[in-house]
Amino acid sequence: MNAKANSGFYVALSLPEQYMSSDQVQVTVERGTDDTPNNGLFAPGIAELTAFPMTAWNRLLQRHSNRSALLGNQDLQGLVSLREALHRYLTSSRSVVCNPDQIIVTSGAQQSIAIALLATQKLKPHQRFLVELPGYRQVVKVLDTFAVDYDFVDVDARTGLDIQRIVSSDSSGIYLTPSNQYPMGCSIQTEQRLHLIKWAQQNQSWIIEDDYDSEFQFDSRPFRSMQGLAAESGNADKMIYIGSMSKVMFNSLRIGYMVVPPHLVPLCLEIKDALSGDTPALVQAALADFIDEGGLLRHIRKMRRLYEQKYRLLKQCIQEAFGEDWTLVSQGAGLHVTIQWKSSVDEKTLSEMAQEVGIVVRPMQFYQPLAKPRNYGSIVLGFGNAPIEAIPDTVYALAELYYSLAE
Repeated sequence: MNAKANSGFYVALSLPEQYMSSDQVQVTVERGTDDTPNNGLFAPGIAELTAFPMTAWNRLLQRHSNRSALLGNQDLQGLVSLREALHRYLTSSRSVVCNPDQIIVTSGAQQSIAIALLATQKLKPHQRFLVELPGYRQVVKVLDTFAVDYDFVDVDARTGLDIQRIVSSDSSGIYLTPSNQYPMGCSIQTEQRLHLIKWAQQNQSWIIEDDYDSEFQFDSRPFRSMQGLAAESGNADKMIYIGSMSKVMFNSLRIGYMVVPPHLVPLCLEIKDALSGDTPALVQAALADFIDEGGLLRHIRKMRRLYEQKYRLLKQCIQEAFGEDWTLVSQGAGLHVTIQWKSSVDEKTLSEMAQEVGIVVRPMQFYQPLAKPRNYGSIVLGFGNAPIEAIPDTVYALAELYYSLAE
């Protein structure tokens, strides 16, 4: 307030300098911790966060932090340096056939999925889209949000994806996780992939390939990408390839990418612009260097060894604690295992009891927005961020909970 003689008090137009000190302590209330349920023991989809080379990563961020060119608006498609680095990485590691102009950098796989779904629906509207069941529930969220008509294709632990259901449909397209289906943990074989590619060409339908967990295979060599397989026969014009850095680096990075046919790039960029605009440039610049200087491949190799150790130990502990009562139905790949049992133990009750003791047990119901009768219980356990020394005791704690419900 300002006081004027013989006039009164008036609101000041600006704050006096003595009240503008930057030394004032700001007290903030912590709203979340690393102990939130999404990061708890056996939470699926979380990478090993303590093993990431943060010192090297921070050095790369610092390298680019003073570049004023990164402070303004950026290329909606992503930095050229990152798209070129991703092109080299995808060509060599996943046999993806493309050029950097076909790559779009996004804010993670979920944004890539949203862009891909909206683009395909705009080109082929009013037709039903297909998604895996059980499957990645975020896809269904996107479809529901944008009121896209969809239906489900069953994925069975023993027989895999119902290919015949797909190729006999006239749907506008399908979303697939062919390398390591989430959550059932099975792969689409090469002959089946070729069958699906042929269907997409004949029906003029789209295949959205989410190359989830392709980097981490423990029992077999990874399949080449469906996009690369389709390009080999000149049939990649109906393929959209999606990838993310969340599992190979860390979840909060929020960088994904999509590889689309050249004719689809303008439409996808139009949709991305409407959804969010460009992607933060500083992280893109650091990631481009991380890839080009070999940091990404070194980290993937290290994590593949560590994840395999965790997988083998988890599998062994499950066998010791449960014997034949639990069956591990997923393949040796990725960052999770899928369990089934025949007893009457309710998977949701087990999940709730486990949560009370700090263990995240994801019931299969979580991945099934369409309730279907089952004669078995099933859960998903993530081992990516579980300390290897904590795995045995955590499994035995789960066994105590399970058998207390089985009595």
